[in-house]
Amino acid sequence: MSQECISRRGFIKKSVLLAGAAAVSPWASAGYSAVKKVAASDLVTLGKTGLRISRLGFGTGSNGGEVQRALGQEEFTRLIRYAYDHGITYIDTADNYGTHHLVSQAIKGLPRERLWIQSKMWWTPENIQKPMVALERYRKELGTDYIDSLLIHCTMQSTWPQDVRPMMDAFDEARAKKLIRVKGMSCHGLPALRRAAQVDWAEVQLARVNPQGRHVDGEDPEFGAPGQVNEAMKEIRTIHAKGRGVIGMKLIGNGDFKDPADRRKAIQYAMTCGFVDAIVIGFAGTAEIDEAIQNIERFGVAAA
Repeated sequence: MSQECISRRGFIKKSVLLAGAAAVSPWASAGYSAVKKVAASDLVTLGKTGLRISRLGFGTGSNGGEVQRALGQEEFTRLIRYAYDHGITYIDTADNYGTHHLVSQAIKGLPRERLWIQSKMWWTPENIQKPMVALERYRKELGTDYIDSLLIHCTMQSTWPQDVRPMMDAFDEARAKKLIRVKGMSCHGLPALRRAAQVDWAEVQLARVNPQGRHVDGEDPEFGAPGQVNEAMKEIRTIHAKGRGVIGMKLIGNGDFKDPADRRKAIQYAMTCGFVDAIVIGFAGTAEIDEAIQNIERFGVAAA
């Protein structure tokens, strides 16, 4: 076979691969001439913070943390270590998940500087009045001097900037004192999400993302209410364009996506939409971790 034929075949093969990647990636339409595969273990930058976390995070809030709590400490620790060995160093928890103590035990002996621990504070009257007291408790429960990312958890009303102002001020203070590294929020419902896109306070946005619309933000903030994908993704895109780090959650519809095709579709969307930096999934077994890693590697593309 001639060298010319070999070169021509290689060119055609490369062109086909790039065309296939362009079909699922917004990067091609943005003018990039090539793409490269990504991995779950890649360290990605969260917006303008300059800080980096693993592309895939280990969530501990499935069904409000019930799934992870039911594993027991030994099995939970085994899963965290399995994920860590596969480069998943971002762990997502929250006070109301009841998983701080599980995380604390699971990370013992691991290098703290390699971990990214994110927790969340619900806007209860007590937390609004004394947020620094709650933060001090979180640090003790997690067994860490600092929390990498602390979020105001599950804002639901468009008035949240006024409603939780003492928490916002406390988070600013905690960041200045290096008790937390970045501050952020999550929203339940379009009224809160639209306001979040307008208010430049958060550095990280934990956002509900899947193309099926399962537990995606809608006009009704109640959990399980119908989601409005186009409206919600428009607001999240705006948030990302402002330089905020965006972490996608509800990738498997709060565990509702039993068909692997639905899980693949959701991860493919998150990996190619262009406005999600990292994702977090609640895991209950090693097979689930393996599947998520494989789906990210299969569908993830990035600018070369």
